[in-house]
Amino acid sequence: MQTIRQTITDKQKNVLNVYFTAGHPTLESTEIIIKSLAENGVDLIELGMPYSDPLADGPTIQKSSEIALKNGQSISNIFQNVRNIRKTHDIPIILMGYFNQMLQYGAEKFIADAHESGIQGLIIPDMPMEIYERDYKDLFQKYQMEISFLITPMTSDERIRQADSLSSAFLYVVSQSSITGKQGGISEDQLAYFNRIKAMNLKSPSLIGFGIHDKPTREIANQYSNGAIVGSAFIRILEENQDLQNNISDFINNL
Repeated sequence: MQTIRQTITDKQKNVLNVYFTAGHPTLESTEIIIKSLAENGVDLIELGMPYSDPLADGPTIQKSSEIALKNGQSISNIFQNVRNIRKTHDIPIILMGYFNQMLQYGAEKFIADAHESGIQGLIIPDMPMEIYERDYKDLFQKYQMEISFLITPMTSDERIRQADSLSSAFLYVVSQSSITGKQGGISEDQLAYFNRIKAMNLKSPSLIGFGIHDKPTREIANQYSNGAIVGSAFIRILEENQDLQNNISDFINNL
């Protein structure tokens, strides 16, 4: 399988990473959604581990997590979903969740099991970079697990360069200083922030997420980075009715 970073650097522009919560809207839908995304031309899939106390998730993703947890979703089941997918599809899959989930599972076992299942990268937004570098970087390298760190408009240049140096998959550019799910356009302040990042000539490829929900916002993300991350808007589509595959195809085509 190709690495996440290689997938992005090979394509260079217009990379599309789609996020959804594993176990939502049903336990059985996770594999159907992954397959449908892969077959509709998505480049990367970001699979969310449902969590009861999320850090940056807006109402849409929070609700999807609540439903997934009520459905009985677990980390072990997510790993099994990915194992099943790997029998037929090799699209890069990123697991997004929180530091406590990794610690409760057991850090090395979590990374090892994720690797064994076919997951290629992790996004752990609340894991401090200093803790990663001191305690976990060697484990990630041992299991060939890529990682992405997040930056925001409030992040200092020094911290941005640190996140850039430690991100082995891509740099996650959070487009706004707020939670996920914003549905408006891109502001002048956001464009200034994107220009600031672009002017830093960072070594990692970057993807812009938070507030990317339609073709115009995706096109702006593509202009200022290697591509876009779409999450809440996709989850809302999954909730419309039971015709998942047609909903997914229409949504990706409209992007």
